[in-house]
Order: sequence, then structure tokens, then C-alpha cells
Amino acid sequence: MTDVTSDAAATRLRRSPLHERHTAAGAKFAPFGGWEMPLEYAGGGVLKEHTAVRTAVGVFDVSHLGKARVTGPGAAEFVNSCLSNDLRRIGPGRAQYTLCCDDATGGVVDDIIAYLYADDHVFLIPNAANTAEVVRRLRAAAPDRITVTDEHEAYAVLAVQGPRSGELLAALGLPTEHGYMSFDAASLTAGPAAGSAGLAADPAAGSAAGSAAGLAVRSVDVELTVCRTGYTGELGYELVVPAEHAVAVWDALFTAGEAFDLRACGLAARDTLRTEMGYPLHGQDLSLDITPVQARSGWAVGWDKPAFWGRDALLAEKAAGPRRTLRGLVAVDRAIPRPGMTLHVGDKQVGTVTSGTFSPTRKQGIALALLDTDAQLADGDQVEIDIRGRRAPLTVTKPPFVTPSTH
Repeated sequence: MTDVTSDAAATRLRRSPLHERHTAAGAKFAPFGGWEMPLEYAGGGVLKEHTAVRTAVGVFDVSHLGKARVTGPGAAEFVNSCLSNDLRRIGPGRAQYTLCCDDATGGVVDDIIAYLYADDHVFLIPNAANTAEVVRRLRAAAPDRITVTDEHEAYAVLAVQGPRSGELLAALGLPTEHGYMSFDAASLTAGPAAGSAGLAADPAAGSAAGSAAGLAVRSVDVELTVCRTGYTGELGYELVVPAEHAVAVWDALFTAGEAFDLRACGLAARDTLRTEMGYPLHGQDLSLDITPVQARSGWAVGWDKPAFWGRDALLAEKAAGPRRTLRGLVAVDRAIPRPGMTLHVGDKQVGTVTSGTFSPTRKQGIALALLDTDAQLADGDQVEIDIRGRRAPLTVTKPPFVTPSTH
């Protein structure tokens, strides 16, 4: 990701409904999936934001994520015939991680969270850059009785993550006791009387609002959805909020959050947190060129289903064995692996890094990498990474790289 350095560049990007709040907090912005989103915040930075999520609570604006709704008689059955995972494994009020695969190749068009409301109602959260393509494919396959609606900019999504996330939401009267990957409808009174007035002005102290002058909103009753999920490995919740009420909910979170050391977190910390957990990022660890079999995401495939996009190609690849698989790597010395770096055993190239970073928790370099199956590398074996012509050793291991919290 690179910084947005000009107004001209920014005008070509979508902006979150919370953009003014991020600006007031001194956010450093970056383009991501066609959106201008906070990379990190003044007074914090990646290390402090990462640590806040691992030890207390952080909030991410992930409103760039897509939103699409599939409705009509048999909507759930239709979605189940398209996407990889099996919605029959869950019931209404539950969410599921699933994949949209290309039917011909089995490559991953996108990874998605599906909210199952009822047999006739499924809500999907794809990645920002892939939303239009996911919607296009679903619409092209949908029978007349099924409606697929792109609601990308109709909702904001706030990810509240960390060991104290439940305490924070409970302080606002929001539901927190539902099980992992389940969701509840909720109502929150937010605004000057319940949230936006009196915000702290020091982002380093945990507030993301900066000065609240000129940004206050009237008190409103907000209907939102609280899903117990996230992308960090910690206890966490994602709030799906009508876009017009995003500022009020953000302010309410930060007013209540002062008691819980809440910190605003950007996409840079989101990346280090998810990499520590070994969670894949579409476009790097999953893509049209990287199948679920190669990415070791077969757990998100309903292999026994009679139909889903890519079924034949994936079953054939699974039976034959993939030519490469996604593995974890930990640096032996001070090396920091980065995407695209090549991996070697002796004179032979055996793979490529797909995601790599410095782990703030482990204080060492970690990576996800596609390793050639015929190299027959086992956990504990070493490979060498090429860093501008210098070789450095890494140990093959199984993610996650840190111990996750209890969901």
C-alpha cells in the first residue's frame, strides 16, 4: 500500500462515511481496494495499535468491505449452490466464512462472510475490490425469483477487536454473549447525549476523534447488526451500521471506550494482526491463481455438496494433490520477509512469499508462502529467503504464529 499524496488521487477513491473522523485523528491514509482508508493514526502507529488489540481493545473502520444482499424464495439454497462452504452447516442468525470460486479453474474470485438471516435472505460481505465481480457472477446465475442487490456504500462496518471488546460493547448496551460466528440485531442510542460530545483530543491517549468541534451529530436511535467475528484472532465483534449513522456509533464507541483504553487502528495493524494468525488476504494468499486446495482452505469447502462453483476442478486437484501449498515461515535471524520474495533450498527455488511482515508479538519476521509440494518440506525444515541477493534462513511452521484468544 502507498500513501495518497494528492487531492487528484483521492478524488478517484471512495471514502468511508467516517473520513472526517479519521482526518481529525491525524490518520495517514492509503488507497486500498478502491477506497481511501486509514493506514495508521497519529500518536499511535502500527506497534501501539497492534498491541492495543492484543491487550485491550481497538476499533477498525472496515467500511470499504463490500455488502450485498440476496433475497427471494430459496435465496439461501441458491447461494449455497454457488459459494464453496455449506450453509446447511449453520442456521439463521449464524455467519459463515466461504469462497466464491471460478467455476472453470477453482481459483478464488473472493473470500466472503455470509450472514444467514433466513431461507429467503442472505447478506454477504465480500472484499472491497471484488464486490462488483461477486455481485455480477451471482446476478448472472440467479433465477428470476432471486434478487441480488449491491449495497456496498449503504453500510459502514466497524470491527471492535481485543480482549476487552465485549466489555466495551456491553457498556453501550449491545449484545456480546452470542456464540462465535453468530449475529444479533441491536439498537443503540448515539449522539451528543450518548457519545459525540466531550471526546478526548489526544489520539495517543486512545481517542480517534481529535477535536470534536464542528463534528458533533444529533442523538439518534441506530439499528445495527453485531456479529461475533473478526480478522485478528482476538475476541471481537463487527458492527454493520447504516452509513448515515456511522459517525454517531463511532463517537459512542470512543466516549465509552476511554474506560477500556480503546484505540483506533488502521489497515497496517490489521495486516500484522491477521498475518500473525495465518489468516489469508485475497490478492496475496488467495486469488484466481491460488485455489482453496493450495491455500489449505479446504475446511471452507462443502466437499459433499452436489454443486458449487469450481467443484469439479477442486475435486480433481484434491484427488491429484496440489503442486504447491500455503505454509508458515518464521525468520531465524533478523530477516523480514515480504510478498514476492523467493525461497530456496540450496540452488533450487522452492516457493514464494505471499504475505510477510515483522510480528510485533513475536518480535521476528513471519510469513505465509506457497511452497512446492515436490520439495517435500516438513514443519521444522529450513528454507532460505532471497533479500536483494542476500540469503537468510526461515523455519517452516504451521500457523498461527501466536496463541489466539478464546472466541
